[in-house]
Amino acid sequence: MCALLSSNLGYPRIGENREWKKALEAFWAGKLEEGEFTQQIEAIRLNNLRVQQQKGIDLIPVGDFSLYDHVLDTATMFGIVPKRFPYEGGEVPLSTYYAMARGSQGATACEMTKWFNTNYHYIVPELQDVQPQLTINKPLQAYREAKLQLGIQGKPVLLGLFTFLKLAKGYQPAEIDQLISAFLPLYVRIVTELEEEGVEWLQIDEPILVQSLSDADISRVSSIIATLTAAAPKLKIVLQTYFDAVEHYQAISQLPVHVIGLDFVHGFELNWKNIQTYGFPENKLLGVGLVDGRNIWQSDLQTQLEFLDHLSAIVPYERMLLQPSSSLLHVPVSKRKETKLAPVLRDALAFAEEKLAELTILSKATQHGQDFVQLELDMNQTVITKLNASSYRNKPEVQLAVANLQQQPSTRNSDFASRRSLQAAKWQLPFLPTTTIGSFPQTTEVRNARKNWRSGEWTPAQYEAFIQEQISEWILLQEKLGLDVLVHGEFERTDMVEFFGEKLDGFAFTSNGWVQSYGSRCVKPPVIFGDVSFVQEMTVKETKYAQSLTSKPVKGMLTGPITILNWSFVRSDITREQVAYQIALALRQEVEALEQAGIEMIQVDEPALREGLPLKKKDWQAYLDWAVLAFRLSTSTVKDGTQIHTHMCYCEFHDIIDAIRALDADVISIETSRSHGELIHSFEEHVYDQGIGLGVYDIHSPRVPSVTEMVEMIDRALQVLEPELFWINPDCGLKTRGKQETISALEVMVEAAKRIRASRSQLISL
Repeated sequence: MCALLSSNLGYPRIGENREWKKALEAFWAGKLEEGEFTQQIEAIRLNNLRVQQQKGIDLIPVGDFSLYDHVLDTATMFGIVPKRFPYEGGEVPLSTYYAMARGSQGATACEMTKWFNTNYHYIVPELQDVQPQLTINKPLQAYREAKLQLGIQGKPVLLGLFTFLKLAKGYQPAEIDQLISAFLPLYVRIVTELEEEGVEWLQIDEPILVQSLSDADISRVSSIIATLTAAAPKLKIVLQTYFDAVEHYQAISQLPVHVIGLDFVHGFELNWKNIQTYGFPENKLLGVGLVDGRNIWQSDLQTQLEFLDHLSAIVPYERMLLQPSSSLLHVPVSKRKETKLAPVLRDALAFAEEKLAELTILSKATQHGQDFVQLELDMNQTVITKLNASSYRNKPEVQLAVANLQQQPSTRNSDFASRRSLQAAKWQLPFLPTTTIGSFPQTTEVRNARKNWRSGEWTPAQYEAFIQEQISEWILLQEKLGLDVLVHGEFERTDMVEFFGEKLDGFAFTSNGWVQSYGSRCVKPPVIFGDVSFVQEMTVKETKYAQSLTSKPVKGMLTGPITILNWSFVRSDITREQVAYQIALALRQEVEALEQAGIEMIQVDEPALREGLPLKKKDWQAYLDWAVLAFRLSTSTVKDGTQIHTHMCYCEFHDIIDAIRALDADVISIETSRSHGELIHSFEEHVYDQGIGLGVYDIHSPRVPSVTEMVEMIDRALQVLEPELFWINPDCGLKTRGKQETISALEVMVEAAKRIRASRSQLISL
């Protein structure tokens, strides 16, 4: 047999103990000078490469590391800096780079949105009126560092030109050919300089190829690739796709590159069908993405080896590269520290380091035969079988409830118009009611209190008293600010998904399973490994206490079933749809408990609804149907007078407006501060006639906007939305902001609402 070369596509940036995050935040806080910062970052970057080297990976990616985001890196490599930021040409300074990502007192940050259908956010390039230049050849720089420092002949990673342009904004579709003409010579320069340096392999990421593209787009991609390969004929170019199956397989497989990389996890069915139907070119290597780069479960190695055997009848082993399905950016670094998990679960996990080991096992099996790695294969089968057979995954009452889903209520008693009239009379809220999305600053004091409680230094009673002090303080602050609908602040919660997962059966939590969400923001997704069920009340105590302190309404705050699903690592033995229904039925019991406790405004957040959309539009409706049903299963048993709110972030509203309407929430709040004009334009084309709040300022930036800015934003929205249904709120929760900036921003927001109310009253009186 012949060994498959192993190739990695990308590695987590953050370090096993989030050293990367800590360095970034220390630098931003002025605690690290730039020189010391770059030294720390270099050490993290080199260690990431060293780990891959030690795991025996043949083709190690370089240049996938970033100081914030790889799309922002690509933009700044070409000098793409919006005019509102200081920049005089040449290599973009760190101060400008981070101002683009985070905003500054003088300029709003660039828009941030989801990287395809993952939980990672990228910074959206702005391409209006650009004259791109190559400020620095970052892939070449990364290659030189790896070779000099570690003796690694790395595989540079470059975000493909077509994907880069498709992910950008600020230009009309008809201008794309003009932009290709402007950028392509710079890409040519990059690849020629790499070839001149002696680089052997180059990975060009074009994940956009898994989406629905026109024939004209495929022609553009073909022209780009032909130009690059002609400019650097000695480079072995890997055209890499991931997250789904490629569209236009026949055309893409014939592109003049050395390797075509395909995802055989998330795009398995169609990619495999295409290869069986059309074959694979004999003059190319196939990048076989067989180890899941987006989930944390051990691969079924025996099944994968059987697949490789079938595949080898079409593509011989010597023409394969064995690799993850995508970059390992989306999984934690190592499970080494997960000693607190139940052995049956821990044994079945595979984080980035373990996934590299899986690649090595598969490669050895193809070279030496399965007997050579039989011990590893037997252990792999044992842990998978034990978890599937465990009581965690075999709860008859949960499975029966999902099987009989048609018997569960999933519609409100009355339509929105009837509910609106009843709720308006009940709540007597002012015109343009003000509220927040739910969380208030998680200060060092709050985090330390939680740490003290979890370590046993504080008793539960001490911790509860502290939480009540925080709630009391912020209820008083909200009343002083003049907010109309209050929240308790969520001081008892770490993460909006983790908090609920800790209180539901079927979830587990890692000690160190951090992944990057955006910038330095790292999250530790829950692990849904068993059947999900309700155990006891989760939010009633704190919410009821907050309501006892004020005569104003206090919203109950829950995270919705689809967001819990999409922001977790989900078991792979049953469908995601089935898991969503399990979560929904469990959350419904909490919604009912809040209502019974007298909390009759309840917010069930679904910020991740849209990001779960499949990458192919033909698959959208099926997903939206079951996602909407899951939300309604959670919220439909309440009385007509109980007002259901929901919230969504970074949402291309026009894509899913029908689904959002179908949720039948009484009020929805949507993040719009970085893309307000675009969303307002959507409302000009689509009618939305239920309660809505468009976020009027960006909570991800420390910048506090002016009253005038907020007034202008609200006025624009009121031109296309029903004023009587409009709410005013920040664009997201405030847990990451400082206390004083939060108060200052909310003061501005309330003042903006007052000004609009006053101006409208004057118009009415006239």
